[in-house]
Amino acid sequence: MPKKTTFDPQDPAIHKILRKVSSFKELTAAEIKSLTTVLTMWQYKPDEVVCREGQIGSTAYIVADGEFFLDIMDRGIKSFLKGESFGEIALVDARPRMGTIKAINSAKLLSIEADDLNNEELVSPKIAKKIYQGFARSISSYLREGTTLYETLDVLMVQDGGCAPGYNPVTAFIAEYLCRADRTVFIAAEGFKSVVTNRAIDYRCLVYDPELYRQIEHVPGVLFSPPLRDARGANFRSERYPEFKNEKIQKKAAQNIIDRKVKVIIGIGGNGTFYGIKALSELLPKSVQSFFIPVTVDSDVSGTDCIGEYTGVEVGSEKIRSYMADSRTHKRIYIIEMMGARGGYHALRSCLGAGAHLAVLPNSNYNLKSIIKSMQDRKNLVIVVAEGYKVKERKRKGYKGNAAEFFRDELLKAGLKTEKRIICEGFSRDIRGAQPNNLDIMLAQRMARNLSQLIKDGKSKLMPAVLTDREYSIPFHKIDTDNTVSPELASLANRLTRE
Repeated sequence: MPKKTTFDPQDPAIHKILRKVSSFKELTAAEIKSLTTVLTMWQYKPDEVVCREGQIGSTAYIVADGEFFLDIMDRGIKSFLKGESFGEIALVDARPRMGTIKAINSAKLLSIEADDLNNEELVSPKIAKKIYQGFARSISSYLREGTTLYETLDVLMVQDGGCAPGYNPVTAFIAEYLCRADRTVFIAAEGFKSVVTNRAIDYRCLVYDPELYRQIEHVPGVLFSPPLRDARGANFRSERYPEFKNEKIQKKAAQNIIDRKVKVIIGIGGNGTFYGIKALSELLPKSVQSFFIPVTVDSDVSGTDCIGEYTGVEVGSEKIRSYMADSRTHKRIYIIEMMGARGGYHALRSCLGAGAHLAVLPNSNYNLKSIIKSMQDRKNLVIVVAEGYKVKERKRKGYKGNAAEFFRDELLKAGLKTEKRIICEGFSRDIRGAQPNNLDIMLAQRMARNLSQLIKDGKSKLMPAVLTDREYSIPFHKIDTDNTVSPELASLANRLTRE
């Protein structure tokens, strides 16, 4: 315990120390002398604690001699020397201390209590106003100094690629499991782009524990993670960053990761994000653990269920059902483009879920004459076309329309003649921002738990994987990003030519 010691309020040496305090620079010599009457002197031994992180306080301190050091979340932030002050926030707001402060050596502090500063019989309102104004300046500087929190990043998450339901839930669950394991979790504000620009403002600190959050919520970029569990969209990603394919930029990002002493890096997204995190992992030392979490509506990573695919199919099927109802009512033909760049996972399963008449998948060849023949006598029709359908051919021909329009034009060129109105719809991008359903939220939690165990076990270059009741992991070198669909399942989505 520190010892309370006596001092002479009229001692010029004390006045000199107080004049060095930045918060007191507006005080006159007479006001400085007046202030000394409400100060208390304390003697500290080396390693003796002044205040602990999370404690409620109402005292501010001025270093009279020696040195003191501030830790926030077990991170050394800064030292305080003679004439410097700390703890000013406690005079303004009775909130938990943001960090722990210890004496480095045999040292002394002058303390001032909020009750004394607010007592007009002890301190005149004029002096108190000047002191509070000075403390406000100091508190503002503390907020700026909070960026030191980002000098070293223990666990860093990086989201990138197209948005999908489940980005935010898996982010929240990863933060929960790792914070419980006493890891400090950060996330890039705008995916790989932030890792390249690498400023303090490019990162966020995710905090799961509400008590800890109360202590440091004023530090820039500190966010409470639990609300992300049910949140739509992806709060921490860029609108793609194609420049990251450049090896020079990848090397810059890798060096930034090394400089910030990252111990674990986690890529979250689809196939493009995987290739980005895989490339980074090859440029980083073995001491940096690297992982990938698949979040993609189109399930373009094979060997596992992908976060976002369940919600995507559910919402996609409901959209198709709406088109089918309109098709029956107005006797129309709808050709709808849905997500599915490679295998056509989303388009196929959405078609099956809704009971549409045909799923046209990427790189598949269809007997257009047979389709046209089956269309002639139908009163209504809904065809689902994956966005990746003959994409190379469309690019080669310079075709400007979407996949649904291309398939319509193929039918017309092959001889389709109908008086019915043909309506082509591009895929609904709002599917990306749909509310994650229970299956995707549960999948996010399972992958986060799996990931936390892999990190604890010292593993690296792995993707947590989940298939039904099985949880396992896939090494980076075995991950396949061309998730094909079985011919049997594809044939099940053809209710047109088989009838």
